[in-house]
Amino acid sequence: MRFSTALYASLPALAAAIQAPNINGFNIVWQDAFSGCQGCSVDLDRWNVALDVSVNNELQEYTESNSNIQLSGGDSLQLVPCKSDNGQWTSGRIESKKTWMAQPGRIMRVEAQLRSGESMNKQGMWPAFWMLGDAIRHGTEWPTCGELDIFERVNGALTGYGTVHCGQLGGGVCNEPSGLGKEVVIPDNNLHFWALVIDRTSGNWQTETITWLFDGTPFHSLTGSDLGDEGTWGTLAHSPMYILLNVAVGGNWPGYPDEATESGYGNMMEVMYVAVYESA
Repeated sequence: MRFSTALYASLPALAAAIQAPNINGFNIVWQDAFSGCQGCSVDLDRWNVALDVSVNNELQEYTESNSNIQLSGGDSLQLVPCKSDNGQWTSGRIESKKTWMAQPGRIMRVEAQLRSGESMNKQGMWPAFWMLGDAIRHGTEWPTCGELDIFERVNGALTGYGTVHCGQLGGGVCNEPSGLGKEVVIPDNNLHFWALVIDRTSGNWQTETITWLFDGTPFHSLTGSDLGDEGTWGTLAHSPMYILLNVAVGGNWPGYPDEATESGYGNMMEVMYVAVYESA
């Protein structure tokens, strides 16, 4: 389906410009604060605009249209799910071209400030901020490639999820296909900070940690010994990963949109910045 490229260009940013904050003891090694003109594309030197992705029985078609992916003009990224007159859903998904890996003896932190739209009619909406193992770009299948979901939310519920996927399908140490995750209460639809920290300072894979944070407070954590398999842990904590941002529509987890689900701005995800930090 084709939509007008100006459909959402007139919509305002939801907050003033925000840069990635400095964190004591860390250096910012990469960031994007999504500056640029209203309705313009993301920086294609930094991001791949993902098309032709069909997973989880989702309904949407990901497009390059700024009906689905655009800069707000107020230093934020807006990913907007849209439904055409004949019922076809489209949405936006971007993937970082670069990859990052926590180095031995160091800590890596991946963080974004984001919010979901305020519409209450969100059945079937599935915004996410996550990472995939670069191995999937070179032929390794999911979930063996490794996946770290930093933020997910379904159907507009005020609940966020942090999850790891790894190993093989059919249970195993990572409980696939469900993965190993925990949830956190989101108090409102305002901007919040979501982060993932991989800590390799212990020098022992069994005591290394992966920790999920909401507004700076941990809500989920795993150690190498929790998985009990060094190779599987290595796909998560010792391997390069890239960053993804998307809003899926439908799929196995949220189910399909109902007739009340609104198209457009009310269901979008807005991202103020994404940053990768490394301990100094």
